[in-house]
Amino acid sequence: MRKAVAFLTLAAFPAACGPIPVERAERECYERAWLAESPRGMVKVGGGSRGGHAGLDLSISSDFLLGKDPSAIYESCVYKKSGQPPRQPYYALRPR
Repeated sequence: MRKAVAFLTLAAFPAACGPIPVERAERECYERAWLAESPRGMVKVGGGSRGGHAGLDLSISSDFLLGKDPSAIYESCVYKKSGQPPRQPYYALRPR
């Protein structure tokens, strides 16, 4: 029984580490590249009968702080995850 469990575990392990479809890799890598362009955030301010409230949600990636090129991040991420280059360059995906 132990050998069967060990075999099934080892048989499933390579599949978990294998490449993923390029479409999925592009979706997963897009946000990382997007965050490398500039910090993202949201400021919340409100008021009501019980008083006011405020909040700040800020995301800064280490890629942004290091000044990395978002396009290069996107391409290398997609290639690393799928084993294929992206179907479109990163900047072609950005809204104008």
